[in-house]
Amino acid sequence: MSLDAIRRPAVTILMVLADSGISALDAASRALAAPECVELIVLDNASCDGIPQRLIARSEGDSRLRVLSMGSNLGFGAAMNRGAAIARGDWLLLLNPDCQLEPDTLTRMLEVASDGAMVGAVVCDADGRHDPAAWRRAPTVIRVLCTMTGLARLESCWRIFAGVNRRDALPDSAVPAEVISGAIMLVPRAAFAAMGGFDAGYFLHFEDVDLCARIRNAGVPLTMAGGIRVLHAKGGSSSGRGLMVARHKHRGLLRYLRLHDPRARCWPWRVLLPTLVWLHFLLQIPALMLRDARARRRSAMSGRGAT
Repeated sequence: MSLDAIRRPAVTILMVLADSGISALDAASRALAAPECVELIVLDNASCDGIPQRLIARSEGDSRLRVLSMGSNLGFGAAMNRGAAIARGDWLLLLNPDCQLEPDTLTRMLEVASDGAMVGAVVCDADGRHDPAAWRRAPTVIRVLCTMTGLARLESCWRIFAGVNRRDALPDSAVPAEVISGAIMLVPRAAFAAMGGFDAGYFLHFEDVDLCARIRNAGVPLTMAGGIRVLHAKGGSSSGRGLMVARHKHRGLLRYLRLHDPRARCWPWRVLLPTLVWLHFLLQIPALMLRDARARRRSAMSGRGAT
């Protein structure tokens, strides 16, 4: 074994599947190509698309790849916790199955994390547009209301209307952050364990924001590696299920605010906030149902074309 290999940080990459689509195969291959990857643990939340089986077939040639069936859909955080509990690496890379690592992505993130920080990267689409979740503030009652009502558009004139998504330019270097995207998170395994992992009370969405809040409060630096871009082919697991995803997103938002913003637990917000959040969800239902129907139709046509 070379001296470089001995000194190289050991990273366990964790990936959750839930009918995530064929992009997961490429994501897994790219993850295993990272020099620091000592193992890739794939947690299968009862997928029906055959991708876990294809990964198992591939694993015969690489003992670092392990595909574990959860038996049912436990949700993102609970499945990640299962993988973290058996991880061997000193670091955990929590990776979405539609995130495509470049050969040096993990190396560069580890350089940013040299002070023991939890590190995120800028997730973006094929056209280079960044996901709003990549550059945002920690949610508060006021920030959420400004975002939902559209008042956040006035932030450039009046800072009081600042919303959750930041409107200033993305950094091109590593900067302190309040929140990093759960699509790709590098965290010391010891820090993740000390937090008890993800809060399994979130099924989908906001478990990453919650972890960031607890990590930050424990004194672990939280850093956005602004110069690192990661292609995120968003929506593999949620295509055709936008209504379900939105329901869990709103539910997760309420849980997060109740746990982390004292204002949400006080009168009148403890009554008014759930009303406003679920009204926001109800107003989205028609558009979400239409989008889901279109996605299912495209999927059915694609399936017929493949036969």
